[in-house]
Amino acid sequence: MTRDTVSRSLHDLGLAAWFGGTLANAVALNPAASAAHGDSDTGAVANVGWDRWTPVNAAAIGAHLVGSIGQIQGNMGRLHAQKGVASMALLKTALTAGALGVTAYSRVLGRKVSEQTRVPAESGTEPAAATPPEVAAAQRQLRMLQWAVPAVTGALVVISAFAGEQERASEVNKGLVQRIVG
Repeated sequence: MTRDTVSRSLHDLGLAAWFGGTLANAVALNPAASAAHGDSDTGAVANVGWDRWTPVNAAAIGAHLVGSIGQIQGNMGRLHAQKGVASMALLKTALTAGALGVTAYSRVLGRKVSEQTRVPAESGTEPAAATPPEVAAAQRQLRMLQWAVPAVTGALVVISAFAGEQERASEVNKGLVQRIVG
């Protein structure tokens, strides 16, 4: 088995930032924005925070995807030979696609919110009475999606841990025997 330190590092660090950053923003930034001095400042604070996070998140996602491709290439032999590896890789790919979709849709909604820099809001994801209707609708959707991204990327962390366990020599040997014996 070859070492894939660079691809594994890109995969893991990118996923860690994607998961941790979105979780931190959901737990801290969105509610903390309500501590601003006024409703309009609340929206502005949340918008600035998310707009600053977006390029970092994009880089993290890019690193994760590049690392994922490297991991697939580095484990091609195991994908074909070891029972269970291909199904794990398919599940991981599906979860990654889901996380990308939820993240992209969240960003589309986030743009609707951040286009109006001083929009009144109770928090980053709670509209105020004076919030324009289209922004309020986007905020209500973001209230749910802010938890969906860390949930799906957290599931990716778990699947990645499982994938690492499949690389143990005992698991490789067991998977090869199962593939041969049936």
